[in-house]
Amino acid sequence: MFVSLNWLKNYIDLDQLSPEELADKITKTGIEVEGIEYIAEKNSNVVVGLVESCEKHPNADKLNLCQVNVGDETLQIICGAQNVAAGQKVAVAKPGAVLPGNFKIKKAKLRGTESNGMICALQELGIEEKFVPKDVADGIFVFPEDTEIGVDALPLLNLDDAILELGLTPNRADAMSMLGVAYEVAAILDLPLRLPREDVHMVEEEAKDYIDVEVEDTTLNPYYGAFVIKDIKLAPSPLWMRNYLIAAGIRPINNVVDITNYVLLEYGQPLHAFDYDKFDSEKVVVRRAKENEKIVTLDDQTRVLSPDYLVITNGKEPMALAGVMGGKDSEVDENTTTVLLEAAYFDPAIVRNASKDFNLRSESSSRFEKGIDPERVKRAGLRACQLLEKYAHGKILSGIVNVDGLDLTEKKVEISTSKINNRLGTQISTEEIGNILRKLHFSYENNDEVFEVSVPTRRQDIVIFEDMVEEVARIYGYDNLPYTLPQGDAQAGGLTKQQELKRFVKNYFESAGLSETITYSLTSKEKAPLLASDEILQDAKETVSLAMPMSEEHSTLRLSILPEMLSSASYNLARKQTDIANYEVGTVFVSKEETITEQPSERLRATGLLTGDWVTHEWQEEKKAVDFYVVKGILTGLFEKLSLAVSYKPVKKENMHPGRTAKLYLNDREIGFLGQIHPQLAKDFNLKETYVFDLDLDYLMDQYEEIPNFDRIPRFPTVTRDMALVVKEDVLAGQIIDTITKAGGELVKDVHVFDVYQGEHLEKGEKSIACSILYLDPERTLKDEDVEASYQAILSRLQEDLDAKLRS
Repeated sequence: MFVSLNWLKNYIDLDQLSPEELADKITKTGIEVEGIEYIAEKNSNVVVGLVESCEKHPNADKLNLCQVNVGDETLQIICGAQNVAAGQKVAVAKPGAVLPGNFKIKKAKLRGTESNGMICALQELGIEEKFVPKDVADGIFVFPEDTEIGVDALPLLNLDDAILELGLTPNRADAMSMLGVAYEVAAILDLPLRLPREDVHMVEEEAKDYIDVEVEDTTLNPYYGAFVIKDIKLAPSPLWMRNYLIAAGIRPINNVVDITNYVLLEYGQPLHAFDYDKFDSEKVVVRRAKENEKIVTLDDQTRVLSPDYLVITNGKEPMALAGVMGGKDSEVDENTTTVLLEAAYFDPAIVRNASKDFNLRSESSSRFEKGIDPERVKRAGLRACQLLEKYAHGKILSGIVNVDGLDLTEKKVEISTSKINNRLGTQISTEEIGNILRKLHFSYENNDEVFEVSVPTRRQDIVIFEDMVEEVARIYGYDNLPYTLPQGDAQAGGLTKQQELKRFVKNYFESAGLSETITYSLTSKEKAPLLASDEILQDAKETVSLAMPMSEEHSTLRLSILPEMLSSASYNLARKQTDIANYEVGTVFVSKEETITEQPSERLRATGLLTGDWVTHEWQEEKKAVDFYVVKGILTGLFEKLSLAVSYKPVKKENMHPGRTAKLYLNDREIGFLGQIHPQLAKDFNLKETYVFDLDLDYLMDQYEEIPNFDRIPRFPTVTRDMALVVKEDVLAGQIIDTITKAGGELVKDVHVFDVYQGEHLEKGEKSIACSILYLDPERTLKDEDVEASYQAILSRLQEDLDAKLRS
């Protein structure tokens, strides 16, 4: 909600407060002010001038030479606007003026003729192009004839206004109107409130002679009021109204449309104006749409309807989509003379369905969806009639033709001083609570310390005692609530072992170069089991779906974090973020029941996704793409930090690359997998070569033992021996490393593979794997015979277990 301070001042005296001070007070009482914007940058020396004469420039066909009276002098100004003419009152930037963008106006010569100032368009004064009325979008702005010459032009154009952007929660629909905000600010500041009058002078001719109203389902439309206004004269709306609409982010169109928009923002009540002659009927029928019925809406789009939507018809065909948008066939235009004005209350759910299905979010639909004040529906119609009479010279026909089934009963909520103080920990007196209710404009009956509060219909969010406690607390001031420090001998809080390990794992991944993501726990039913670990799929009898999902894309609890990470990577890749290295630590949801009756168990997983380049050193012309071994290296580093002996075994897994995927085992138990996703799956997500991993973090934490240890810096030299082994091609390097480690005994401190070869000088089905073995005895210097004995033991075990032989 955008709130113009100049507009708000019509209802409350705010001259003593700056916009920043007011924003701070509003935020402290529960409605967040997300930002403050000024209509335009500060201008200076811009006044109203009268164009006394306008002639063609002697040396330029497209320029005009104007003599402009600015009150204290007459300036010669050259202007290129096509719509400038003698007799107009315009905004003039005098020499020395400074316009937005630090644009300074100076005396100048154009084509040999002197020019002393500039006649300004609205855009040049700082108003955004999209809010400039179409009739002056390509030229200068012309003030009304009764505007005084020489006065400051900025207040007349509302350029000294400040706009507060309110971040409203769904329950505060009352603040989606200027009057609602005025009630709120009046309560905060304890200031009197000036509400607009709704006096309408009606002619003797009766509206019921022109129109009748029929509502087929009063649960969906409990109130529909029709007003008839004759002899309308379409014209631009008054300057003050255009200013307020621009401040609220709405482009002015004409006096009839602008008045309905103005009342919408002022009262929070959507209205709609039909051209009565185009309506082509003396009867309004409100009903559900028929299957495949069509309507062309004001945006020139043809909408195919169904009984899920409510429509306003002329008894034959739809004229408007109720609460969302009017129809093109009955649109008000320059030929309109008689207006049929609608003021109605529509069921929020049916408006929300239409708005969502047709992707038509409008100022009207957003208010209907959240719930409007039933007491203001008829009053808003009268307010619009009052303005149409004054600014469109309309004749308001007598009477309101309506169907009225609205419940205007005010809810009753009982509160007491003792209960409120008990809940808030305060010592607010009964008199103070009564004063707070007065500030809120809530009527009440008081018996000792008990209040029976009548909640105004505009505050439909207040239903129970706790709602009233919140109202009392926020007006009393959250800053005034007492606070206490914890008492007792208990130790200060700390992290549990699991919390410490979870934090450690996250810190490790970030130190390794990965960025944390937080994706939705909800996904689609099809994606939920995608890339889930086998142990999860074995335990999950059925995916857990929501009973009433907001959308199919977020309808089912995930069995794997990876599908949403893939979607996130795809989103980023489409926006030119090609190098992605993300991780997420989160839960998946597993139910062992086919018919789910209990809450699913939550299992902690650590997942990652990497694609693109892992290392890029442009100056050294060095680049390395992510591959299997980058991901394996990250995980190996984690397991080393946790002192866990995890092994890797190549596997084939659905939706994973058949030759670049491995499962991870700890104590012969599967704890996850890593590898490249299948190229077809990558194509489905519009990804390039992408690698992922998924770990059972619960089990890793259970197996971790926090035993402090350290290795003394060795005093004695190490010995390195290399061996190149010929083995069958199905023998894994990991098997060789394990065998060497076990056979070599305590002297073997490290083994790593530095070469793999297949080809010439080797038999078909064989390969050569070269290893480097590091020997160390921390207590003495190793002798050749010690190393040789271990080396021979290793060779013997390799030959026995893996049929390996030294490569000659």
